Amino acid sequence: MQVKKAIKNIKKYLSLSILNERDKFFLIIFLILIYLFVWSSFIDIAGERMSLNSLFKIHASFILWFVDLLIISFPLLIIYFYNYNKINVRKTKKDIAQLKHSLNSNIQIANFIRNGDFPSVFKYKNGDSSSLVDLAKDLLETNQKEEEQRWITKGKELVNDILRTYRNIDELAIELLKAVIKYSEGVQGAFYLLENNKLVSRATYAFNRQRYVNHEFEIGRGLVGQVAYEREMIYRTEIPDDYFTVTSGILGDTKPKSIIILPLLQDEQLQGIIELGFLFDHIPTYKLSFAEELSSMIGRTIYAQKINAKTEYLLEESQQMTVTLQQNEEKLKENAREMMIAQEDLERSNELLESKIQEVENGQKRLVALLTNASEFISIYDESQRLVFESPSVKRILGYNDEDDIIGMDPEMMTPRGYKTINNLFSYLKQTPGGESIAQYTYLKKNGEKLFLETKGKNLLHDPAIKGIIFNTQDITERIRAEKEERMKSRMQSLSENSPDMILRINTSGKLVYANPAVAEFIGLPINEITKKRFSELQIDGRFIEFVNTVLNDVRIDTKQINEEIEVDSNLGTQIMQIKAIPELNDDRVLESVLFVAHDMTEVKKIEQEIKEKNKKISDSINYAQRIQTSILPDTTFIQRHFPRSFIFYRPKDVVSGDFPWFVKKDETFYVAAVDCTGHGVPGALLSFIGYFLLNNIVNIDNGFNAAQILELLHQDVRTTLKQNEEGNNGRDGMDLALCKIDKEKKTIQFAGAHNPLYLLRNGELIEYKGSRKGIGGKPLLKKKEKEFDNHEIPYMEGDKIFIFSDGLPDQLGGERRRKYQTKKIKEALTESPDLTMAHFARHFSSDFYEWMGEEKQVDDVLLIGIEL
Repeated sequence: MQVKKAIKNIKKYLSLSILNERDKFFLIIFLILIYLFVWSSFIDIAGERMSLNSLFKIHASFILWFVDLLIISFPLLIIYFYNYNKINVRKTKKDIAQLKHSLNSNIQIANFIRNGDFPSVFKYKNGDSSSLVDLAKDLLETNQKEEEQRWITKGKELVNDILRTYRNIDELAIELLKAVIKYSEGVQGAFYLLENNKLVSRATYAFNRQRYVNHEFEIGRGLVGQVAYEREMIYRTEIPDDYFTVTSGILGDTKPKSIIILPLLQDEQLQGIIELGFLFDHIPTYKLSFAEELSSMIGRTIYAQKINAKTEYLLEESQQMTVTLQQNEEKLKENAREMMIAQEDLERSNELLESKIQEVENGQKRLVALLTNASEFISIYDESQRLVFESPSVKRILGYNDEDDIIGMDPEMMTPRGYKTINNLFSYLKQTPGGESIAQYTYLKKNGEKLFLETKGKNLLHDPAIKGIIFNTQDITERIRAEKEERMKSRMQSLSENSPDMILRINTSGKLVYANPAVAEFIGLPINEITKKRFSELQIDGRFIEFVNTVLNDVRIDTKQINEEIEVDSNLGTQIMQIKAIPELNDDRVLESVLFVAHDMTEVKKIEQEIKEKNKKISDSINYAQRIQTSILPDTTFIQRHFPRSFIFYRPKDVVSGDFPWFVKKDETFYVAAVDCTGHGVPGALLSFIGYFLLNNIVNIDNGFNAAQILELLHQDVRTTLKQNEEGNNGRDGMDLALCKIDKEKKTIQFAGAHNPLYLLRNGELIEYKGSRKGIGGKPLLKKKEKEFDNHEIPYMEGDKIFIFSDGLPDQLGGERRRKYQTKKIKEALTESPDLTMAHFARHFSSDFYEWMGEEKQVDDVLLIGIEL
């Protein structure tokens, strides 16, 4: 290619087109004379005579050929340099003219920008400043938007004037319709009001009057009814054949080419419809925006006029009713006088009757008060076990409200054993006329609290005043609780006597009221010599005495339980005691004594110290492993040396991580991967080292492997390293990853994934390349052939962004409902706006991850790599 170009340039510069025919003739004559002179000189030197044979003889010498070539080269060199100079001068003049044109064009564009005199179309030529043209275009678009906004504002002011001027709905409809059609350059229109769930035409403009006056639409039928149903504006340019036409002397019968049907709304409530027709095919966007803004403006006014009309109607109706009331007032006064005379007679009769009723009511109230406040309640059942009577105290005793209904022995409120007990009692009494028996059982109050009841039953079916089986039931919960507490006290006494912990009870004056055998062993004295003494008089470690005195002073102020650890000396040696101080109050909530329970924590503390030392050693080892892992793994700064607009969002769950980023540069080929090893923490970190070094070895072997071949080699190497191919090894450890091989010269990406995908973001559009449904490593499955990894070769453009990640980010729990982060949130963040930068994505995922996680724990290692190509 270079040789051909050189030959072409030589031909161009050696062209004889610069010489005319006369110059060419004299040049040939001049060359012939020079050659004859030179040849004759060589013939004379050779001692020969001038002849054709002599010419051949002297040309046997190489020197003569060199002289011949030298002679002809001089004119050729002159022609070459002359042509070279001429072509360069012509090219320089052309460049100067082009620069001058570009300068004039840019000056013209700058004048447009300065004067605001923008042409409707800018023609961009070579040499024009693209930034000036773009600026001029932006200013033109801004000017156009301002004109459109001024048009909308002027139209809204026009409509507002009409809405304020007219109060009659029919006048308002026709004037508003005419003004909107004229302002928006329409030709036809109709105004419908919602009346009795139908759309009734109240005004038309440029319609065929006989056809459209008083036209009605039902909601949901036709275009008008559809708008009423959906409450959304319709803009159509495809008009049905049976739609209305415009009739005029100039146009004849012409069908509109576009229509707008606009709902009139007040707080999402339909008030009416405006229908507008236009003779042009397309309605500008700003006119559609104007129409949408009219929706709520007109809707609010119509709603207000409806309210005003209704108010006027109600006012008129009220005035008519006032007149009617005034006419009937005289009749009412006469009837009132007659009623007063009858009322006086009735009151005298009522006074006599009330005195008798009061005596009966007082007797009933006394009986109800006795039954309501009794410590037991009485129930009467007939022989069919139906409730006949129950005293009012049952609600108070069983925890019901006055408005609740009591249905007797409700099986849902009784335990199965209690229900069986009361049924057995009823069966026994039914078979024993005049017999008596007592039963105890449990019952659930309305609030779910368990209640112990004792029922005494007696068969009075033979008594004509009762005619039933009567039950006297009382609450014995407190009695049962007291008996249970007494048993618990004796049991606690037994536990205390056999407890290895020291248990002391000290009253508010500091005297030792009770001590168990462990206290006697601790002090070295019998229990009878310890009790009834002041605790401060005992011969024990002063730290113990000081602690007891401090507790007694504190609980007098605030009766709260105290739990502390102190170190004391005893005849058993130095001991670490965990002492719990429990205030004991009487029924009046007054402090009576403090119960001290001291547990020997000496051995536990020794074990805790050993565990702390072991944990420190383990933590130091893990931290050292973390430093090693951090030192070999690439970070954001390392990748940004080759891809300046890139980032790594890397958050290990523990100190060390099972996820790791991998980045290698070999010649002009770059390898990048997001690897997720099985598990996390130390086991995951060990696998990460295996994956890291195996990947480096594979790439160093051969640069020709594609992404899928690299994953297959890694898959086999992991199995070999972990001996998963050997019989008896059931290991399932391995890794998932997404690998990209980026060739900057060819501008291609090779992608292969083990379960994990690749996201390619191009001009705001997200393209997903899914990974193969196959992991790295793991015990091979017998009788099942493994699938090969898929290799995707993707041509990329400058500005493309790629994202690879592990499953730690989409699997993180959080949010208000404690759900997973999911890949859906990742996709939404990447496609939120086409103008977002990689720096924005780095900040977004770092903050959004922790905001989503909130108080939840991190469930796995998190890794996300983003690169802009």
